[in-house]
Amino acid sequence: MFSRIQSTLSRVALIKQIAVGLIIGVLIAIFAPGAIPAVSILGDLFVKALKGIAPVLVFFLVMNAMAQRKENAEGSMKPIIVLYAVSTFCASLVGVGMTFLFPTSLVLQVAPETKLAPPSGIVQVLHNLILSVVDNPVAAIMNANYIGILAWAIIFGIAMKSCASGTTKTCLNDISEAITKVVTWVIHCAPFGIMGLVADSVGTAGIGALLGYVQLLAVLVASYFLVALVMNPAIVFSRIHMNPYPLVFSTLRESGVYAFFTRSSAANIPVNLSLCRRLGLNPDLFTISIPLGATINMAGASITISVLSLAAAHTLGIAIDLPTAFLLCIVSTIGACGTSGVAGGSLLLIPVACASFGIGNDISMQVVGVGFIISVLEDACETALNSSSDVLFTATAEFAERRKEGILRKEDLIPKHDED
Repeated sequence: MFSRIQSTLSRVALIKQIAVGLIIGVLIAIFAPGAIPAVSILGDLFVKALKGIAPVLVFFLVMNAMAQRKENAEGSMKPIIVLYAVSTFCASLVGVGMTFLFPTSLVLQVAPETKLAPPSGIVQVLHNLILSVVDNPVAAIMNANYIGILAWAIIFGIAMKSCASGTTKTCLNDISEAITKVVTWVIHCAPFGIMGLVADSVGTAGIGALLGYVQLLAVLVASYFLVALVMNPAIVFSRIHMNPYPLVFSTLRESGVYAFFTRSSAANIPVNLSLCRRLGLNPDLFTISIPLGATINMAGASITISVLSLAAAHTLGIAIDLPTAFLLCIVSTIGACGTSGVAGGSLLLIPVACASFGIGNDISMQVVGVGFIISVLEDACETALNSSSDVLFTATAEFAERRKEGILRKEDLIPKHDED
């Protein structure tokens, strides 16, 4: 019976399961409030599972990425990587700016005895960051100190790159894939967890609790559209000195739409490779830059991390000054580049940014739960932005070189149709 249920669920997209869980949670809160204590246990279990696996996931993914890093990238790859980094950082600036313009409050459970220690400014934030970096690595994982986890993972990864044998690196890669598989299993429990989280939120704060989610989702989606239709075209125009929108619309239509429904940059790699080929790009470059972009080109993830982190700070009454917000952009950019490839992976990096504000793991993981509630639309839009910009900036780097050589034509910005 269980295998039959599992087989049935596997044929239904996770995004649809999450939507059903959200609706059921609202219905339980409205029509069966007596069931809320029992149903809310599912939400608590989901958040607890995320809290348990997230530190281990971040540690091994980052360490493996550093250990497996290749040194054979050609010089012509540098412009693409620079575009990836600049766009991700600028996207976090857009997210921060939108959050300052439209501050959002969330419904979070803060224990009465919880004492928040908001930073007084950028100096205290830097002080906290430095102390977190040198924390004991085992204690960092146990206590979910994500700043320390990132620092030690990078250090161990660099050391293993130069010292570890090929067998050891293969073993490390297998461990990373196994942990990612475990995270995938946890994510597949999201419909039940979201049902419990929504039922508890609506039952406690009323239907008005969802209005905060609507505003949060609106800020996120507006930020994605600003980046896709304003910021990215501006970056492309600065490099090719030509109307960028034919290329922008082509990548959004042929890559972004597909990524919107798959919600996976990795699954969209074949689509992006085909699009690069039809744009007439150099296969020696795009066969490297597209898979690389699926890992480090995460403008949408940087927006998600920065917006949700600032929403948590606003909810808790933590005042964020401009230098601290700028530091958040840097943290969001670095964190986004380490985002897991699974659906909703960017949400697991939110505690990294929250830690900069002195927000504890218990509260930051509640913010992650809020992220999963709105992930039905949020993660789809985020992935569409991330994946389409992989092709956009790969093409931009090559077209910029053609412009310098005087051989770039307007028709080059429009992909050719397959002749097969």
